[in-house]
Amino acid sequence: MIRRLYVHNFRCLENFELPVSGLSSVLLIGKNGSGKTTVGLALEILQKIARGTNRVDDLLKPKDLSRGRMDVPVRFEIEVEINAKLYEYVIAFEFPAGFKELRVLEEKLTVDRNPVYTRNGAQVHLAREGRENEAKFRIDWHMVALPIVQEQSPIDPLFIFRDWLASMLILRPVPSLIAGDSKHETLKPNIQVTDFGAWFSGLLAHAPAAYGRIDKYLKQVMPDLEDIRNPVVGKDSRSLVVQFSNGQGSVGVPFADLSDGEKCFMICALVLASNVHYGPVLCFWDEPDNYLALPEVGHFVLALRKAFQSGGQFIATSHSSEAIHRFSDENTLVLQRKSHLEPTIVRMLKDLQVKGDLIGALIRGDIEP
Repeated sequence: MIRRLYVHNFRCLENFELPVSGLSSVLLIGKNGSGKTTVGLALEILQKIARGTNRVDDLLKPKDLSRGRMDVPVRFEIEVEINAKLYEYVIAFEFPAGFKELRVLEEKLTVDRNPVYTRNGAQVHLAREGRENEAKFRIDWHMVALPIVQEQSPIDPLFIFRDWLASMLILRPVPSLIAGDSKHETLKPNIQVTDFGAWFSGLLAHAPAAYGRIDKYLKQVMPDLEDIRNPVVGKDSRSLVVQFSNGQGSVGVPFADLSDGEKCFMICALVLASNVHYGPVLCFWDEPDNYLALPEVGHFVLALRKAFQSGGQFIATSHSSEAIHRFSDENTLVLQRKSHLEPTIVRMLKDLQVKGDLIGALIRGDIEP
């Protein structure tokens, strides 16, 4: 669970801290351009680092700096609680005059405030136990150290944190691009979830019992679902087929032919199962209600909120009144910018004065952080 997320000089986020500590589910609301998706983009940069992207130019571009402020470092800080220990990762980037790319200014990873490694510029200091208390090595200024430093074992804090960060589910699905085909297995789907088939295969290979949880949820939202098949269709290739049946007969529907909303139900089912079988995980879902009918939104959001109460963390963005009604004042954050020349401001909804109905106030623009 995220205890603290701090972002500075990244797009519209300046001196920005997301107040999500202790909250199992959080809703981000606000007008278009207020910074909701940008919070997800900040998490995506951290996820990319943990998944092996180490070239700074593949993570950040000069255009990502707030209003072209080249003299101020870009900074990301995240604190997460994993197995009752506090992990803190900090990375800052600078863009010196005359350079074409950003480079790493500072980087560190600590566990319960004890350093795993620290870095200033090109110099990395790696803390070690035993006879060798510290190792030092130099690294290219334009490379991030976290994907490069080698862990000693699966219980190494470096491995634990990197795996947790890489396993974050940051979702911005494009259902029309999801075909259900796969040639490999993964537990780390991409942002658009175009590798859904590989995620499904990877989850069931990792935990076959996950199918029971997937099936249980899907039959609540699609009562005529019979099962999901993943037959081999070519050399090292599989393609999902969803079987539906009722008293009149049965039909097999290729995953690619499902509606956009039905594909979102499938994604939701995998999120719920993933949090149980290889979690707890953080799930950031940008507008999960995008492709759903209004009567479906409430159940969909509540299922996700309920599933993360026992572990993990669910963060969503939304413009939907149905989704907003499924959250409370204590876990709804309002993001706002007065103009494109000003940074994002974030406040808890409970701390704001709302005149009348919340949805009406949002429509009128009466909520001021």
